[in-house]
Amino acid sequence: MKAQLMPGHLIRRLNQISAHEFARQTQAAGFDITPVQFAAMDTISANPGIDQAGVAANIAYDRATIGGVIDRLVQKGTVERTVSKRDRRAREVKLTKSGQRILDDVLPIVTALQEDILPGLSPEERGMFLSLAFKAISNAKGG
Repeated sequence: MKAQLMPGHLIRRLNQISAHEFARQTQAAGFDITPVQFAAMDTISANPGIDQAGVAANIAYDRATIGGVIDRLVQKGTVERTVSKRDRRAREVKLTKSGQRILDDVLPIVTALQEDILPGLSPEERGMFLSLAFKAISNAKGG
């Protein structure tokens, strides 16, 4: 089987296309945000009082690395981190007012760019792709 037809290669290429479109369009709109930072901010906004481990689990990111992502968001002034009252070892995170404004402003851009991630697919094909990708992820080992 040719590498270009292997699922891993195609998934990697789609990830490259997705990351490129995300960066191109968010930077053009004046935002300094990565796809992982966006996913973290979106998760934090939707889950008030969530801890860093919860953010990592929600966006399928490893717990060791999420600390660096949160560190960068804290440095940017978009996220605040506090020691959990329930578990002193855990760090709860929440969006600052600035962080919520940025998320609110960037969300329509990210929503619109989804069309550019799967160019050439009809709405039906896009729905089929999303359904199959979700099914594969749901049944993946370690995922």
